[in-house]
Amino acid sequence: MLPLFLVFLISAAFAEIVQAQCSICTKTAQQLGEGPAQGLNSGIMYLMFTPFIIVGFIGYRWWKTNKEADEMPDA
Repeated sequence: MLPLFLVFLISAAFAEIVQAQCSICTKTAQQLGEGPAQGLNSGIMYLMFTPFIIVGFIGYRWWKTNKEADEMPDA
């Protein structure tokens, strides 16, 4: 788990700022101006990371529950 986190951390540190939007979103953002365009891009990023956060939380809870079950002595 730690190596995966380190790879993510290093790649995030050296990543270039990218603007990943579909062509329709790009045209709309250009018409709105710089401020709303940044807000639109932030909203897209928020929607992209939400499932990862949910799956990470579920995985953490599952791992924690299994770890506690393994530490309990058998009766």
